Amino acid sequence: MKNKKYHGVVVPMVTPVNENGKVDTAATQKIVRFLAVNHVAPLLMGTTGEGNSLERREGLLFVQKAVEAADGQVKVYAGLTGNCFADQVSSAKEYVSAGADVIVATLPTYYALTPEQMYGYYMALADSIPGPLMLYNILATTHMSIPIDIIKRLADHPNIVGLKDSERNLPRMKEIIEFAKDREDFSFFCGCAALSAETLALGADGIVPSGGNFVPHLYQQLYEVGVNGEKEKAEQLQQLTADICSVYQKDHTLGESLAALKVMMTTLDLCEPWMLLPLTRLSKEEEEVIAQKAKNLNGK
Repeated sequence: MKNKKYHGVVVPMVTPVNENGKVDTAATQKIVRFLAVNHVAPLLMGTTGEGNSLERREGLLFVQKAVEAADGQVKVYAGLTGNCFADQVSSAKEYVSAGADVIVATLPTYYALTPEQMYGYYMALADSIPGPLMLYNILATTHMSIPIDIIKRLADHPNIVGLKDSERNLPRMKEIIEFAKDREDFSFFCGCAALSAETLALGADGIVPSGGNFVPHLYQQLYEVGVNGEKEKAEQLQQLTADICSVYQKDHTLGESLAALKVMMTTLDLCEPWMLLPLTRLSKEEEEVIAQKAKNLNGK
C-alpha cells in the first residue's frame, strides 16, 4: 500500500442541492458518510460537483457540513475554481479554516495563459493560502494543459502536494508518475477513471473516479488490487466500473452525465437530482430510464 500522505481513492463528489439551488446539507452529510464508510475521500466542488456554479457562501456551508460528516475518518479535498484571484484566496482560506485538508485548484479559464503565467498563478496561490494545495489539470473544461515541466517546477513549492490530472493522455501521465514516484512530498492522482488500472500499475498514488459516487466500494477494491500489482483483478474491476459508468455517461454531454449520475444516486437515497444553472435535470422519461438501470445494478 502507498505510504504517502495523499493517496487512495478520492471521489469527485456531486453537490446535492434542492430545487432552489441551495446546498442540501442533510444529503451532503449522507453522501460523505457513505463515502467514508467505504474508505474513500470526497473532493468537493470539482467538475462533477458543479464547482463553477456554486455560490461562495453556499460553498463554505458545503465544506463545513462535509467536514462534520467526515469526522476525521477521511480527508476532505475542497475544489477551487474561478477567475478572480482575490476571491479564490479568500475562499481557500475559508475552506481551510472550516477544516478542509487540501485545496485542489484548476487554472483560471477566461484568458489563455502562457506556461509562465500558469506557473506564476499557482506559485502565488500556494504562497497565499494557509494549507496544502493540489494542482488540477483538466483540459476538457479549462481548454489548457499544464505543461509537464511547469508541474515539475511547481512540485518544489513546500505547499504544493500533488496533481490531479484528468487529461486522457497516458504517455503524459506516465512521465509525471515517473517523476512523482520517488517523491514523498508530491502525489499523482489519475482523474480519468478509464485509466485507473493502467496508472495504478505504473505507480500512481491515487484515482479520482466520478463513478465512486455510486459504487465507492468497487473503486476502493480497484485501488487496492492495483497498488498490490494484481493486474488481472484490476482490469476486471476496471471493466466492471466502466460498464456502470456508461449508464450515466453514454450518449450524454458532460453536464447531462452529471444529472444522470444524480439520478442514479437517488436510487440509493443519497440525494435528489436537482442541478445548478446553467445545467438542468434530464427529462422525466430519461430519469426513469436511468433510475431503472441503476436499480438493476444495485439489486433494487
